[in-house]
Amino acid sequence: MLVDVKVNDMPSKEDLSRLFKDNQLASGLLNALPCGILVTSEDGIVMGLNNVIEHIFGVKNAEVIGEDFGKALCCASSCEQDECGSIGECDDCEVRKLALMALYSNQKKKRRVSLRVNINSHIKDVTILMCASPFYFGSMRLSILTIEDISNLKSDLPKQRHGGLQSIVCIDEKMKALCETVSQIARTDAPVLIQGESGTGKELVAHAIHQESRRAQSRFVTVNCGALPEGLLESEMFGHVKGAFTGALYDKKGRFEIAHGGTLFLDEVAELSPSMQVKFLRALQDGRFERVGSTQAKQVDMRVISATNVSLEKAVASGAFRKDLYYRLCVMPVTIPPLRERPGDIELLAKHFLRQFSEASYFTDVHLSPQTLSLFKKYDWPGNCRELQNVIQFALVKCRGDTIEPEHLPESLFEGGSNGFVTRRRDAKLDEQAVISALQKAGGNKRKAADILGVSRSSLYRFFERQRLQS
Repeated sequence: MLVDVKVNDMPSKEDLSRLFKDNQLASGLLNALPCGILVTSEDGIVMGLNNVIEHIFGVKNAEVIGEDFGKALCCASSCEQDECGSIGECDDCEVRKLALMALYSNQKKKRRVSLRVNINSHIKDVTILMCASPFYFGSMRLSILTIEDISNLKSDLPKQRHGGLQSIVCIDEKMKALCETVSQIARTDAPVLIQGESGTGKELVAHAIHQESRRAQSRFVTVNCGALPEGLLESEMFGHVKGAFTGALYDKKGRFEIAHGGTLFLDEVAELSPSMQVKFLRALQDGRFERVGSTQAKQVDMRVISATNVSLEKAVASGAFRKDLYYRLCVMPVTIPPLRERPGDIELLAKHFLRQFSEASYFTDVHLSPQTLSLFKKYDWPGNCRELQNVIQFALVKCRGDTIEPEHLPESLFEGGSNGFVTRRRDAKLDEQAVISALQKAGGNKRKAADILGVSRSSLYRFFERQRLQS
């Protein structure tokens, strides 16, 4: 017998909100728990929370119900958009990833998450133990997040990993020495100039300096000097007042003001035009500047870290960069070695990136074959860590099994290089009878069957796919 269900009979978000708000049993159960509870919809909207969340983050229930979860957690992101997660810097939000992983896998997921929050205009880092559980309310898919603040235990957690510092992953001696230099530099407020090839991780090093410094609780503000046209750069850097130019409808703070008390990171600083170099020099000398269209000087206290992938010394010699600005920026020089000069880090970084992308893409138990790792070690990586990161992401998409083989890698790794892998390894020919026999010997276990056949598991999966298409 079919039952005609009306749309109006299905529970709505309003029904769920009323359940948490008006139902004494539901609200009583939430508030009786010793940990924070946050219920979010699939698109990240807060549907319910308990008083522990209100206590940890200093929010009120009525103010955050129906808002993005970032508001409930007092996210300190500089996002000024209407929706949480609408800008690039929110792509790696650990809370969002954990909630989605629970929904897509229909399994409970746990993780320790570090957040930068803004509670009562005070920015600080908190560490929380978070568990996301999938929950269905009618046709709605929800994530129930249990949150426990373990910030007081953070001082007991190791800051270094694999000889690195903060998020710098390394075991190579050159990088260990660089990490030691970074740790020493961080104790001062001296300007830092980071030089290195594209993709070596200059912003990562800059962020590590900030995190190790006394300014770690304040903002880390990034400016890509090569991405903004000169007409916009001055306004972005120093801000403007209402009516300063066509379209200036309100007063706007610049990056200098936003970075007050924290760190200003000038990426691709060599791309500054001569006129902007003059304005930067004046502002960096004493921390004073004026907003565009204003004559009132403002004073800021910040640390400046610059980065470039070209030689500023050569730019100074050719007259393309001011010598006085160069000496202002390059008080503490740091040079990051290219990946080809730190071969010991290649395997470590490859596995690190694989673990990151596996979690983000909801894949599990994927590893790199010995042949793939051998290829990685022979390749010279002209794009450095960024190229390795892209290769891992590409291979993870191409790989259908649990092992990344050389055939899953992009063509660029096999062409015109001296790595010795100029031809791809071809799959061993498989016939139906041999596969059936191997599966019988392996008791139906595909991994064991692939070992018996002497092929990778992904090759066996491709054989099954071909057989399905031909049938």
